[in-house]
Amino acid sequence: MKLLLAGLVLILIVETHAQWYKRPGEAARGAHDMWRAYSDMREANYKNSDKYFHARGNYDAANRGPGGRWAARVISDGREMFQSASGRGYEDSRADQEANRHGRNGGDPNRYRPPGLPDKY
Repeated sequence: MKLLLAGLVLILIVETHAQWYKRPGEAARGAHDMWRAYSDMREANYKNSDKYFHARGNYDAANRGPGGRWAARVISDGREMFQSASGRGYEDSRADQEANRHGRNGGDPNRYRPPGLPDKY
């Protein structure tokens, strides 16, 4: 009986943390989503599109799962920390972080889409 109870407890613990092994893959794919959004932003070179690409990269990465959400947060926070240390304006950095959080929390990136941005993006 004790062995059966111990087995059930073990199964419950394992199920609670089920699929933890997927997180590194989610994080890698999430980082790729962030890179793709950055590359698209550079390629588009479209005025006032920065916030859209921030939101889109975070949205795509977060949709990969907890690992992707983690990667999006680490990359976004690191990027903003680096840019604010290099003398970039506080208000712009704050607005970027708002777009990052919006996308990461499942908000529609099109909220930040500037008029006229090609449909390719």
